[in-house]
Amino acid sequence: MTKLSLFALLLVAACGVAGCYGVLHNQISYTVSPDYFFKFKFLQFQIPEELRNRVGASIVGWHASWWMGLCVGLPVLSIALIMPDAKTYLKHGLLSFAVVLVTAIVLGLGALVYAYVALPEAAIADYWVPVGVADRAAFVRAGTMHDFSYLGGGIGIITASVFLVVSRFRWARRLRPPKQS
Repeated sequence: MTKLSLFALLLVAACGVAGCYGVLHNQISYTVSPDYFFKFKFLQFQIPEELRNRVGASIVGWHASWWMGLCVGLPVLSIALIMPDAKTYLKHGLLSFAVVLVTAIVLGLGALVYAYVALPEAAIADYWVPVGVADRAAFVRAGTMHDFSYLGGGIGIITASVFLVVSRFRWARRLRPPKQS
């Protein structure tokens, strides 16, 4: 396979990875605040009443994040084209997805921890929370985690790009003959 045909395949894979990330991410945020889904996300995504549970949260996660695979995959996989051959491109394209995932996870969970520590109940008064939410602080924490996970995907473009450029330079350095003295 050529790098360009792998590009299309990897872009589809990026959408799958992003969608799966959203599914798992929403299981965490559902645990933090079921109201975030019942009072906001289930309505926003028009989830049927019978699916308004963890299954519905997974559906929301998929729909809310699969497209990030395109947003992240296009620039990252374009930069990965600097790899010398299709095999190296495939390997480093997949590794770059892991770099993006780790970045998004760290930022999302970091934001959740920050929200638990630094957002007391009094500070939450300024945040939008729908009427009828039982635990306003939990709702804001789940929302903060969601927002920062998207930011993590964006920053993941940068971290994955740096990973790819550094990997390419390391690969090129291995091919150079050692200097003779």
